[in-house]
Amino acid sequence: MTYVHEKCYVHVFVNIGLFMNTQILGESSLEQELASKLRELLGGIPWLGDWRVENIGSTPNTRFDLVAKLAPPAGEVTLYVECKSEMRPSTFHNLITREIPSSGPGRVTVPVLGMPVVSPRLADLCLQHGWSWYDLAGNCHLDVPGVIHLERRGLESVYRVPRPRANLGTPEAGGVVRALLAPENKGRRWTQRDMRRHFLPEWNIPEPSLGLVNKVVQHLRDEAYIEVLEEGGFRLRDPLKLLYAWRDVYRFDRNERRGYFTLLQGKRLREALANLDLEAGGLAAYAAFSAADLQAPHVRQPKIWIYVRRDFLPRFEALTEAKQVDSGENVVVLIPNDEGVFYLGDGGSVGDRRMRCTNPVQTYVDLFHCGGRGEEAAEALLEQRLKPEWSVAQP
Repeated sequence: MTYVHEKCYVHVFVNIGLFMNTQILGESSLEQELASKLRELLGGIPWLGDWRVENIGSTPNTRFDLVAKLAPPAGEVTLYVECKSEMRPSTFHNLITREIPSSGPGRVTVPVLGMPVVSPRLADLCLQHGWSWYDLAGNCHLDVPGVIHLERRGLESVYRVPRPRANLGTPEAGGVVRALLAPENKGRRWTQRDMRRHFLPEWNIPEPSLGLVNKVVQHLRDEAYIEVLEEGGFRLRDPLKLLYAWRDVYRFDRNERRGYFTLLQGKRLREALANLDLEAGGLAAYAAFSAADLQAPHVRQPKIWIYVRRDFLPRFEALTEAKQVDSGENVVVLIPNDEGVFYLGDGGSVGDRRMRCTNPVQTYVDLFHCGGRGEEAAEALLEQRLKPEWSVAQP
């Protein structure tokens, strides 16, 4: 006997703001509301056949709050639903250790998380670990392989997730995120004081306060991007998803962009920029496409892209014999809003007599936002450089 491969797809995407919950449900009321919403979702699939949603009181399975039994055209499907009024992503891993009745011939079991509202990060964790989810607004990802794929996003609810402890889009938080994501730091055990001391004075990058580090680390722990270690300290757990989260709030447009033209080419221009690097002491670096060309070549384009701190612009102009132009530029100079872009690390080294590059994680977020074929180049950098380095066995 085989399953009928008929699926239901619903995609609705809009932006939803994040505020505190405006309604509170008691445990019993929550289960009733979530049971009702699940019946509504399943009832919208006319070909599904017989199905029923049972509360915990009417089922021998006491490890979950609700059980939905489906009888599609072939086989039997059981959805085991865990109801939560609220939940931090950091506690989601407690769910995946729970024993779930196994599937078998003609029988499929699927764990499901039901909440008043499911944050994007929780939804992502569910997908990573084979859980389905839904909320009281009707947003959902219900996936029964070969039977149902019902996905609905962006429906606004009166229930809101709490505001995050920290904003990853600020320069101060960005410094902590860069250090965690830098490939040369993979597997490193950190403490909050280690993180603060990590930013060496010779880098000329403002070190974050201990209070700021604490706030960012607490937020990253809540969102399950880092894990707290038994021996103390913490370590990065999910570099790819943290990179995506930072990328999505990163403001590349806050950098000032200037176009320059120079007659210097090839070796002469490389040497001029290498001299600028020596004089600037780490406050000038290849950026975006030019950094990617040295770190993970993929997209070729004729312009040179560099970051230069504002007070070194005169030396850049003198060494490269460059003039600012309104059109016809062959050098793009970015004056950073956040000097954290000069956190180069080992990933910025490209050999003697060359200007250093931005760290690959910085190169990635810049490429993603700089237009042209930037997203394509960012994806190549991610696949060729970042993912392989992150995947190296942890110590």
